[in-house]
Formats: sequence, C-alpha cells, structure tokens
Amino acid sequence: MALHLRSSFSSKSTLLNILRHNLGFGSRSHVTRHIRQILPHDPPLRGSQNPISRLCNTMAEPETLSSFVQHEYANNHQVMDFPGGKVAFTPEIQFISESDKERVPCYRVLDDNGQLITNSQFVQVSEEVAVKIYSDMVTLQIMDNIFYEAQRQGRLSFYATAIGEEAINIASAAALTPQDVIFPQYREPGVLLWRGFTLQEFANQCFGNKSDYGKGRQMPVHYGSNKLNYFTVSATIATQLPNAVGAAYSLKMDKKDACAVTYFGDGGTSEGDFHAALNIAAVMEAPVLFICRNNGWAISTPTSDQFRSNSFSFSLDVHTLYLVFFKTFGFANAFANTMANR
Repeated sequence: MALHLRSSFSSKSTLLNILRHNLGFGSRSHVTRHIRQILPHDPPLRGSQNPISRLCNTMAEPETLSSFVQHEYANNHQVMDFPGGKVAFTPEIQFISESDKERVPCYRVLDDNGQLITNSQFVQVSEEVAVKIYSDMVTLQIMDNIFYEAQRQGRLSFYATAIGEEAINIASAAALTPQDVIFPQYREPGVLLWRGFTLQEFANQCFGNKSDYGKGRQMPVHYGSNKLNYFTVSATIATQLPNAVGAAYSLKMDKKDACAVTYFGDGGTSEGDFHAALNIAAVMEAPVLFICRNNGWAISTPTSDQFRSNSFSFSLDVHTLYLVFFKTFGFANAFANTMANR
C-alpha cells in the first residue's frame, strides 16, 4: 500500500510541477490554490438520481425479470440498474437470441467482495502487472482531475476525461503487446500511459507548446505517438474504425504477429463507418479488435433511439478490470494463433 501511495503522490507532484512551468506560477502551492478554484456548480435538483447510483447493484423482484435473468438472479441475487432497465450478472460468455423480454447480461468473474465466482473463467496475473495496473489507473485519474480543473478555469481550451473508464484503458493496454497498433477515440490516454507516454508529454500536447509532437496544430487531448504505435486521435466520430481495419489487413498481408485495436463509444455505432468497418473486417478476416464503451448515452441520445437491439455487445462489470484484460488478451492471442496457422 505504501508503494501505491508513493506512486500516487509522485504523479500528483509531477503534474503540479508541469502546470507551474506551463502556467507561470511561482510555486507548486500557488498551483494548488488555483486548481482548487473550480468554477461553481449548481446544486443538484431535489429528488434527482445520483448518476453514479444507476451503475450500482440493486435488488429487483424476480417476477419482473425474464426466465434467463431469473436464473442469473437465483445464482447471485443481484442485478444492475443499467440504462434501459435491469441487467443480471453472468460468469459465462454466450450468445442469446434476440428478444424483447431478455437483455444481454453483464459478464463478470468476481463478486462485489473480490471473490472468484464459481465456474467462471480466470487467468492469474503477476503481482508486478497488477501493481502497475493499479498505479496507472490512479495516475490517470489524478491527471484527469488536474487537467479538467485547469480547463474549467480557462487555462486549457478543451479537455475530455476518462473518468469511470480507467479499467477499459489500462486493462486492455496491459493485455496487448507494444507491436499492436492502437486507433483511439479521445478517452484512451491510459493506453498511452501504460506504454510509457510521460506526464510531461501529455502536458506538452494539451498546452500545445514547442515540445508538442503535433506542433500545436491539434486540439488538446488529441494525443499521438508514432514510437508507441498510437495513431493520433481524430475528433470526428468513428472515422478511426475503417482505418483500424485497413491497418489490420496490412498487418495480415505482411504476416506480422500483431493486431489492430480500436476504441469507440456507443454513439459511434450510429455512424456508417462503424457498419462499413465491421463488414470489411469480416470479409477480409482482418485481425482487428473493436472495443466499444457503452455508457448508455451518446452525448444526449439514449441507446433506445440509436439501434433496434437492446445491446450490441456483452456488458462488463465496471468493478472488474480483470474482465477487460482477459477478453482483450484472449482475442489478441486468437489473432496470433490464426496467423501462425496460415
């Protein structure tokens, strides 16, 4: 624990020094005082639901659930209050037929107490990897907090956080190899952090200073690194998807032991690029992994207004970063085995 705390304080100290340099403060204490001057927020409306509570586990009456969900309810007595209705948990990945009464369950292998669920799939990770995952998640959250508050004060022109998506960032990056090519949206700085992108490099890009690799020609948070196989972020929704498929097909043609990985939100599934990318990837059998973050909304459009089905992928328990690691690791290795057998 002491190691974790030292890592967290070190990250915060480094960021404060970077901000002091870029913003011209006399000392770190001056930076801290200014960081705390966040723009005032309106008080929450009385009776309004806490946005975090909708993702917490809640109890539901068994008779209100479908037969499949009732089975899961009987096993673990919990469901999740997800946008669109109640979602049960399951320790198994399986496809289910389309139904108006049944929702795709939330996949997890650990319960709320961190205990392994019976009959779930499990792969042990080393202590070194686990500590780095934890440290990078904490660092990412600290960086987001400081840069977001700096943006709210007008010191940055734009900033997008990865709050609540730290596990998706870090765990998926941990399961990949440095040779795998990343096509991000704008909420995957954790992948860069895992691969060695420094806090100073993040600050250089956000402030657009002379050390910025993009020479200040891009919006803040639009990171990119040729050395780390991380393509520069594009603000246009879903354009990275067909690009990722093209890169994956190139890797396949060159017989490289690598795959392409692309990230996008549920709103990106409404774009034509999404459908084109999936079709081309299927036809060309390209080694590309699509990671969709479904938080239930695309800016202001609920999923019920975006597509016909109640879900387009399996849900993952947000408390269990291990799930992202396992599934990413599994798919990446499947790509490698397929290429080796050709």
